[in-house]
Amino acid sequence: MNKNTGALLDVAGLQVLYPIRGGLFGRPVGHVRAVEDVSIRIDAGETFGLAGESGCGKTTVGMAILQMVRPTGGRVAFEGTDLTSLATGALRQIRRDMQIVFQDPYSSLNPRLTVGESVGEPLLVHGVARGHDLKRKVGDLMEIVGLQPSYASRYPHEFSGGQRQRIVIARALALRPKLIVCDEPVSALDVSVQSQILNLLNDLQQDFGLAYLFISHDLSVLKNVSDRVGVMYLGRLVELAETAALYERTLHPYTEALMSAIPLPDPVRQRARTQVILSGEIPSPSNPPTGCPFHTRCPIAQAVCREKLPALEEKRPGHLAACHLRD
Repeated sequence: MNKNTGALLDVAGLQVLYPIRGGLFGRPVGHVRAVEDVSIRIDAGETFGLAGESGCGKTTVGMAILQMVRPTGGRVAFEGTDLTSLATGALRQIRRDMQIVFQDPYSSLNPRLTVGESVGEPLLVHGVARGHDLKRKVGDLMEIVGLQPSYASRYPHEFSGGQRQRIVIARALALRPKLIVCDEPVSALDVSVQSQILNLLNDLQQDFGLAYLFISHDLSVLKNVSDRVGVMYLGRLVELAETAALYERTLHPYTEALMSAIPLPDPVRQRARTQVILSGEIPSPSNPPTGCPFHTRCPIAQAVCREKLPALEEKRPGHLAACHLRD
């Protein structure tokens, strides 16, 4: 984690809808509401963690920020420039400052290219380096992520999962970005390798002043890497706070359930604590429930929860939650 040094990304009211088509002519008959009214801010040098179950929309948020998926509504401002209004050519220039590391290092690399060709591809595409200069820069990037420059001539299948993720990180660093979206970057790796990659990301942040949007379903990982954490449920933010405040006292029942699933290293404390078990399944984002989207699984839901959508509002200084029943 790094000390914040200024505003970098400002997302306001982000919405992403996917049309559901049906009938003979494939006309839209509804929408999958993947992301609804998400607002976050990431400062320069900050790590913002985004948590939630699979299907909650957190990956879609990351892709919409990078404009890999065009938002249906809302604003995504990077260094004051609204990316949603830019044409492809203008976006191409800004994308040099915004990169992504995907979850699966096995599918992130083209098996037909050497890792040197994969790492150097952004430099070629953006006309940054060619020839001997390109080879030198690729070697430098390999060293930065802890790999031998000579490995550049090898192919992805010759590397372990952790090494492949280092290669993917090297490719993301090639253009010296200011923001990297890390989409579950360690969830496909062995536990022993996860800590190595997390330490690498932290070192790179210190060395290059990077900001991260760190997406993960694992709150124990986010506790160690994030400055602030937002929790999503069914496309919406339900809680947002500084990391220490969130882990000290959660304000939303959904976050409490996620926290209770984190195993404790102390077996006595583990047996003594009460685990929150959620009943039922996550509702379909194509047909979300009325009122609070969590009320169908919430252990403390009341009538108001079924009737009125709670606003994400400040309950404590810097601590926001979307719950009618929590102050």
